[in-house]
Amino acid sequence: MKTILTVNGGSSSLKCALFELKGNSLTLLYGFKLGNILNTARFRVKDASGTILEQSTPDYLSVPMEERHQACLQTILDWLNQHLPESSLVAIGHRVVHGGGDFSEPCVISNEIKAQLNALIPLAPLHQPYNLRLIEACQALEPTLPQIACFDTMFHSKQSNLEKNYALPRQYTDEGVRRYGFHGLSYEFIQRQLNQLQSPSLNTVVCHLGAGASMCAIKQGISVASSMGFTAVDGLPMGSRCGNIDPGVLLYLQRQHQMDADEIETLIYKQSGWLGVSGISSDMLELHRAELPEAEEAIEMFCYRAALEIGRLSAALEGLEQIVFTGGVGENDADVRQRILNRCRWLGITYSEDANQKNEKLISLNDSTVTVRVIATNEEMMIATHVLELIS
Repeated sequence: MKTILTVNGGSSSLKCALFELKGNSLTLLYGFKLGNILNTARFRVKDASGTILEQSTPDYLSVPMEERHQACLQTILDWLNQHLPESSLVAIGHRVVHGGGDFSEPCVISNEIKAQLNALIPLAPLHQPYNLRLIEACQALEPTLPQIACFDTMFHSKQSNLEKNYALPRQYTDEGVRRYGFHGLSYEFIQRQLNQLQSPSLNTVVCHLGAGASMCAIKQGISVASSMGFTAVDGLPMGSRCGNIDPGVLLYLQRQHQMDADEIETLIYKQSGWLGVSGISSDMLELHRAELPEAEEAIEMFCYRAALEIGRLSAALEGLEQIVFTGGVGENDADVRQRILNRCRWLGITYSEDANQKNEKLISLNDSTVTVRVIATNEEMMIATHVLELIS
């Protein structure tokens, strides 16, 4: 049985998926998740239907920090050897957050490519190092397999300079200080789903909403604008990231509170957003349950900013014809969708409250000037698809 493994990791977590390869088709077999790997790790395996096959707490505390990701990968490979011995990996696909200006399509990873990706660490210091660490871990465990890099920025690579460039001196733009946009693998997957629904060329805003949230304007299947910019902290207020902020605020914090770069980074990435506004949690479900005014403010601020962003992206599209909700919150939180759509009624949007509550795939009404859909994203499938296309 030929298989492809996808690898999607962060600083303290790892998500993998195994796909069976038959001809030119892919079938999901298992999904793996290792969380909290820097402390008491949690390991979970699901089959294609979502049934949990195993949950455990592997002990990595004796493993040096720089080797934790490799230990996690070894746990997954050991599980596969035990439960699916007939599996034969043919390639491994990696989600790499930043491709800079050089990578606009997937590529086979070589030493030269790794050096280029390493040079991009200053552009994504909280993500890129872990992507590289996982690539090296896979190469150590499976040295003969091709490793394929799939970039979160590549879907946005065709945006115009008017969208990408900041109003800074040219030397900084040439250095790479510009808008890149992220969640590109998710947006590309959604666009391919729209192609199958016979609505591929509509002016579309895709709302990828979750603890990490962004939005993207797509015209004729191509990204023309996005809410995230130079980093993944820009745009909407998220679980613990602040989103758009006046740069003068950061200067104020430096001068009046003597905060250094590391402290500001921690503030805007880990202590702000829904968590900062509510003082309760970075989890949307917990905010809904809290029934406190601070939690309500965090939810309403998120929805208000999302509605504002739909307006900006509609201007970039020169007209809006379709909205797609995706991501953990976008797919499952009817209340958040309702709040956002109610603020966008001026666009001529009408929708079925019943269809919205049921998370149906089409929630707009026939008389709505804008089609509104709910489509589940699948970054792992997008990575596996890229791997298949490349090795074929």
